[in-house]
Amino acid sequence: MKTAIVYYSKHHGNTKKLIDAIAKVGDVTPIDVTKQSEYDLDGFDLIGFASGIYYQKYSEKVLEFAENNLPNSKKVFFLYTYGIKRDSYISEIQEAAENKNAKVVGAYGCRGFDTFGPFRFVGGIAKGRPNQDDIAGAVQFFKEMTK
Repeated sequence: MKTAIVYYSKHHGNTKKLIDAIAKVGDVTPIDVTKQSEYDLDGFDLIGFASGIYYQKYSEKVLEFAENNLPNSKKVFFLYTYGIKRDSYISEIQEAAENKNAKVVGAYGCRGFDTFGPFRFVGGIAKGRPNQDDIAGAVQFFKEMTK
């Protein structure tokens, strides 16, 4: 299954670690929104949107990319890394996908080392994350989706 993963992974590369592992097991084209604000996604069977969580939400760059580039009626999934666990971080990106009549097929989130905002004063939280179990979980999530 030909897959694109649109991502933003700035501070510690937490989200990129998940994408790199997934790219080793599938036909994946990573698209870094800091380098490309436009991309033709028509030829992909599955499109992922991945981001670290910044102030309890996805990166604005990923949201804008989805709003401007996601074709109608595609299968999509979400990947994210966070410092503190909350109920859900995907509401805005899910809404952007649903506005394009996308079918959401899954979401995977895990902790990631976080020194954003006030956490930098205490040396960060979730040190060592994502760890090998987190990364293996992301790979398993992807494999299940693409069976």
